[in-house]
Amino acid sequence: MDSEAIKQQKAQVGQEAVQYIEDGMVVGIGSGSTMWYMVEALGKRVHEGLNIVGVPTSKATRKHANELGIPLKTVDEVDRIDLTIDGADQIDEHYQGIKGGGASHLMEKIVATNSTKNMWIVDESKMVTAFNYPVPVEVIPYGSTQLERRLDRLDLQPKLRKNAAGEFVTTDSNNYIIDLYLDPLDDPKELAHILDPLVGVVEHGLFLDMVNTIIVQHATGPEVINVR
Repeated sequence: MDSEAIKQQKAQVGQEAVQYIEDGMVVGIGSGSTMWYMVEALGKRVHEGLNIVGVPTSKATRKHANELGIPLKTVDEVDRIDLTIDGADQIDEHYQGIKGGGASHLMEKIVATNSTKNMWIVDESKMVTAFNYPVPVEVIPYGSTQLERRLDRLDLQPKLRKNAAGEFVTTDSNNYIIDLYLDPLDDPKELAHILDPLVGVVEHGLFLDMVNTIIVQHATGPEVINVR
């Protein structure tokens, strides 16, 4: 559970991020607990007259944005995405990211790679020297146990994700998640190189060389990092 201080930081960074959204933009809207606050803040700006189109990255985000009256389209219904704002599970000292704790990283990555600019918004607890968060890998259900065994033979510490009832967690695309428990993860690019060609892997949660701007909310205020 997040502490009250972390919840407050998430709310503050969500409010800060919407100030970068301009009238007429097509905006990718990410998923997760921090993004919940950003969607709330965006809904208020839309209610006040901001004219934008949102492209959600999960069913949960779509539902939330719909409830607030934010105009939405799918990634295939727009010609461009000017800016995508999303959270991250961790960001390392080289500004690489891990996403997928909420099982939405496939759609998040599709939207991100079709965006002119990408912004990540996080509380200060998400900034780390080296990754120690499980790397999510979305996989086809058929053959997923065999793939888990193969990843184990590669010494990648895999575990098929299950919910509290012991059922496989399914993504919005009806796939499974295998989490890789690597602590620390010293070379995320090498791991991506291993995962990308594996049959049955749909997408992994390593977001590499992708972000343009990071806003980190500290207790003393927001820090804006211009990466590229």
